[in-house]
Amino acid sequence: MEVYLSLFASSLLAATLIPAQSEAVLVGSIVLIPDAVVLLVAVASVGNVLGALINWILGRFFSARCARMYNEESGSVRRAAHWYQRWGWISLFASWVPFIGDPLTFCAGIMREPLWRFLLVVTFAKTARYVVLAATMVQI
Repeated sequence: MEVYLSLFASSLLAATLIPAQSEAVLVGSIVLIPDAVVLLVAVASVGNVLGALINWILGRFFSARCARMYNEESGSVRRAAHWYQRWGWISLFASWVPFIGDPLTFCAGIMREPLWRFLLVVTFAKTARYVVLAATMVQI
């Protein structure tokens, strides 16, 4: 049970604007419980999507305070805002990309992206990343 909780927590934290890695925890979890790959991917995906949802909520409802807190002039948030202004909701398919994906989900909240579309695209993108990683591990 601790493996699942650790994976969920690391996945959730990794999806927020706090720098963290969940891929290593997923790989370690697959090594520990190779028969539970599907469940491990599901746990990591749920945690990661919930972390992205936290970013969306912060952007949507607390954008003025969060902009100061996370220094909107930082490189990651500035690049993400540029991507989002240029590509709109399609940029959320890059929500899994390191350094830019998490600020993208924050910008989606600021730009008032509808929650249903946000969740649909982000869930697909983040789950696909974990599926590819798990499939690579199973092949090894």
